[in-house]
Amino acid sequence: MAYNLLQGKKGIIFGALDEKSIAWKTAQRCRAEGAELVLTNAPIALRMGTINQLAEEVNAPVIPADVTVTADIENLFTQAQEHFGGKIDFVLHSIGMSINVRKGIHYTENNYEFTHKGMDISALSLHRILQVAMKQDAISEWGSVVALSYIAAQRVFPDYNDMADNKAMLESIARNFGYQYGVKKNVRINTISQSPTRTTAGSGVKGFDGFVDFAEKMSPLGNATADQCADYCVTLFSDLTRMVTMQNLFHDGGFSFTGVTQAIIDQMNK
Repeated sequence: MAYNLLQGKKGIIFGALDEKSIAWKTAQRCRAEGAELVLTNAPIALRMGTINQLAEEVNAPVIPADVTVTADIENLFTQAQEHFGGKIDFVLHSIGMSINVRKGIHYTENNYEFTHKGMDISALSLHRILQVAMKQDAISEWGSVVALSYIAAQRVFPDYNDMADNKAMLESIARNFGYQYGVKKNVRINTISQSPTRTTAGSGVKGFDGFVDFAEKMSPLGNATADQCADYCVTLFSDLTRMVTMQNLFHDGGFSFTGVTQAIIDQMNK
């Protein structure tokens, strides 16, 4: 059911890879709520994924951008504003990558060249995007930026590896840039700490199925789905959340504030 929450708004969605991704679902929901969109991803991701299918569905152009290259982001924002004929109202940052995770390198043995690359893509990219947007004055007043995070930024999940460090930095950038952009242009910046979600990227983490099953048993409401996360993103892009900024918002069925559940106790007692 649509509520026209984003009627007349224009947004950029980073990171839609395939139909499993939260960015993909969010693009669909934003379009259903009346938004106009521009889709973007790294050139290699565009070749690997099926984003053109999504672009046709939501009637959006696809503008390639490597988020580690400032010139690419500058071009993206310039082209997006030309396409929209004006400023951008919302941005979704749904980007994350760890070479150490992909190669199965243990956290204590991380290859630092891989670490730096992963942090650049997963966290510093948000700073770079916001810096370019501010310099171009590309985001409209009371605009909204949302980045996707995970509770491993605050708690230890052994096999999440250096992605935990990346998410911690991502959340810090959202707070610090949220203050600066809020003071200057009333632009709000938040992160969503989502339940473990069966996306193509998430499934690459060792022991991921265990994460999902444990979180399901530890969450009073169960795990939040990608579709439900898309709904939450829509509310944060809308005018109904104008005074919410610099927050890390848990969207996890209550997992983040649950000590233990009866389901876990019962399982341990088997």
